[in-house]
Amino acid sequence: MKKVISTAEAGKLINDGASVMVGGFIQCGVPKRVVNELAETGTKNLTLISIDTSFADADRGRLVANKQLKKAIVSHIGLNPETGNRMQSGDLEVELVPMGTLVERIRAAGAGLGGVLTPTGVGTIVEEGKDVIEVDNKKYLLEKPIHADFAIIYGTKVDKHGNVAFFGSTRNSNTVMATAAKTVIVEADELVDCLDPNEVVIPGLFVDYIAL
Repeated sequence: MKKVISTAEAGKLINDGASVMVGGFIQCGVPKRVVNELAETGTKNLTLISIDTSFADADRGRLVANKQLKKAIVSHIGLNPETGNRMQSGDLEVELVPMGTLVERIRAAGAGLGGVLTPTGVGTIVEEGKDVIEVDNKKYLLEKPIHADFAIIYGTKVDKHGNVAFFGSTRNSNTVMATAAKTVIVEADELVDCLDPNEVVIPGLFVDYIAL
């Protein structure tokens, strides 16, 4: 049986200096309760790996506003002016990664791959400092895997074994992040005894804690 903990306990699991993946996009499929608890802890020097940095006063945006982050590896910051301001001032290191590339780099980590090849960014500033590999006369960038110490993900329904099911597009980046972190915390909307195997998207073997 997976360990069922409170959201407050989940927020306190994460230590200073940790790298943290957070699933979801904007407000869809985001483990908001656990991230808000993390924002209350004062934990600092975190590296956030997420599709976006939300809004300035919400979940991941609060981590930016609280100056709890030293780095953010993200695709989209347009809804949070605070992220852009801190990036421009040098207060926060921001690595902007195309969304598809970001997800593939995380997937590569979970699959034990050495990286992925993508044509996205060839011939642009994105290429700087990266290996360029030619395959069949076409150039690709070698993008290395992204691992994390923690992944905080969301699940619509989670059973007591840690199996996770989703409603609609809430699964988004949660699925790949569950495979690429040392410790995985799933925030459950609903806890059930046992999911129908046909509902399971993330097997419980990837999940360490269930936060309620």
